[in-house]
Amino acid sequence: MRAVFGLVLIAGMGLAGFAIYMVQGYFQEQNAALAAQRAVMAEAVPTVDVVAVNRIMEHGEQITAEDIVIIKYAEPFLPEGVFRTQEELFSEGPEELRVVLRQMEPNEPVLATKVTDPGEVAGITALIERGMRAFAINVDVSSGVSGFLTPGDRVDVYWTGRAAGLTDGGNTDITKLIEANIQLVAVDQTSESGRTGATIARTVTVQVSPDQVAALAQAQATGKLSLSLVGREDDTIAGAIEVDQASLLGILPQAPAPQIEQERICTIRTRRGAEVVEIPIPCTN
Repeated sequence: MRAVFGLVLIAGMGLAGFAIYMVQGYFQEQNAALAAQRAVMAEAVPTVDVVAVNRIMEHGEQITAEDIVIIKYAEPFLPEGVFRTQEELFSEGPEELRVVLRQMEPNEPVLATKVTDPGEVAGITALIERGMRAFAINVDVSSGVSGFLTPGDRVDVYWTGRAAGLTDGGNTDITKLIEANIQLVAVDQTSESGRTGATIARTVTVQVSPDQVAALAQAQATGKLSLSLVGREDDTIAGAIEVDQASLLGILPQAPAPQIEQERICTIRTRRGAEVVEIPIPCTN
């Protein structure tokens, strides 16, 4: 009997020790999981609420309360011009709606640069900066970069025409860079920058200063304007560029033929009877 009791006691102590070991392991796992969770939370990026659209919004559409949704956005990477609340977006009341200036995708934050002011009509005037003017340039498939122009692009403008009085022959055809790195605000009758594909435009509208308007108007009236597309990441400034036919073909200007000075002959006339005779004499001056 005593032997059986001793065996039971030993077995019970073993089971109790195993249970304690298992409980300790469980608590260690839980503590490790909590520590890992705290580390992840410490590294997590803080977020804030911003207003976004819940569907594709095309240029010219009005944004209503049914078109927006509140999303979480990483605070350190928050773009400039976002709206935090619906009240900020419709600051003038629900009747004064904003209009989309550039296409937006679902869950894209609404930026001030992509919408008009409350109650403002979406048009090209909303895109023109203070002190600038819009000027239309006639283009075709060759002068308009084969149709690969969209609002927001930047272009260099070249003038090709005949300039008078630049050579001894009178007139010469030249091509010259007259405006560099100017911004397009519209292509034909659209100012939407989200267009894809090539479209052969008939006119493009650029944003320039009043002085540049005068220069472009004079250039367009006296010759042909061609556009050269500038890369989006290109921050270089083009210098003075002018090419004529002679420089294009590598023809050097010819020096004028030297003039041979003729010897002066001085004479006097004298009459001998009915005959007038010229007699050579030394020239005095």
